[in-house]
Amino acid sequence: MFDATAQQIVLGGRYLLIRQVGKGGMAYVYKGYDQMLERPVAVKVLKRDFSNDEEFRERFKQEARAAANLSHPNIVTVHDFGVDPYGVYIVMEYISGTDLKTSIKKKGNYTTDEGLALMIQACAGLGYAHRAGIIHCDVKPHNMLVTADERLKITDFGIARALSSIEAHESQEVIWGSPQYLAPEQALGQPPTPASDVYSLGVVMYEVFTGHLPFDANSIEELINLHQLQMPVPPRQFVPGIPADLEQVLLKVLSKEPTARYRTADQLGHVLTMLSGRIPKLHEDPPTLRMPAFPLEPSTTSPDSTQQTVILPQPKKQVDWKLIWLELLTILLVGGLIPFWLFIWFKINSIIR
Repeated sequence: MFDATAQQIVLGGRYLLIRQVGKGGMAYVYKGYDQMLERPVAVKVLKRDFSNDEEFRERFKQEARAAANLSHPNIVTVHDFGVDPYGVYIVMEYISGTDLKTSIKKKGNYTTDEGLALMIQACAGLGYAHRAGIIHCDVKPHNMLVTADERLKITDFGIARALSSIEAHESQEVIWGSPQYLAPEQALGQPPTPASDVYSLGVVMYEVFTGHLPFDANSIEELINLHQLQMPVPPRQFVPGIPADLEQVLLKVLSKEPTARYRTADQLGHVLTMLSGRIPKLHEDPPTLRMPAFPLEPSTTSPDSTQQTVILPQPKKQVDWKLIWLELLTILLVGGLIPFWLFIWFKINSIIR
């Protein structure tokens, strides 16, 4: 590590490092300044211990490639990748805010409305990656940045996998990811799928709404066993105010079998959107179309329906005598003019002859 505040460090002759704003297992993150485009940026610098390791350098480059191909409002944009005497680095858009993990620690837990708004955004970004053929593989609140106006962006595609590169029967000896958020099949070394990301997102959701992790243990081995074998404590035991529908969704996404979860983040996002009340829920009847004031056909609404269309009774036909006298007067006038015009026509003919 180097002290960016003690000396002016410019990476690639372009990116001035201002101060450190975070760190992970492989890299440090700095707030920087792009001197060419004159804008703030985030610069992720691979730790020196890993910079000389070809495998880590390649994995770091893979993160840049994976994220650079994803352009979405809920994914941090990657601008550049480079190698400098100070280290290997990735340049990203700078997000003024904090990571979701820090926010959870400060708040304890989010309300239903607040949490749904954030998790719908997380599903949108992750779902976009899934449609682009990318599995994040390290979904956790540490990798979600939240701005002051509650916009969420997913970052850190360091161990992301392309669906096209995954073989159905592959087995991994080295497991990458965070044990607290790792899907059971990933912990066993099985190939990840979008449903694996959904499980990890389910752990994040559980933490967002309850302020607790679904599983906690003193060792990684015990923690992995809990994810594989034990059902989580129902969320409403921590927060009784959590809606029953939301609790069912949280338990579904934490299913041990991938096929029992939602297959992609898009599917989960659609369900959360329904829970938020933005579109009708699945168990509700479709909205009744408003009928015109005088329907062409009798209403088919059942008598016990909560939304009935009221048909106004047709008024009885009455004789409009004023209209009748007006029509008769018009006929008389027109009839009286006919002889006059006939007289004029014959008169003109006689003059011409």
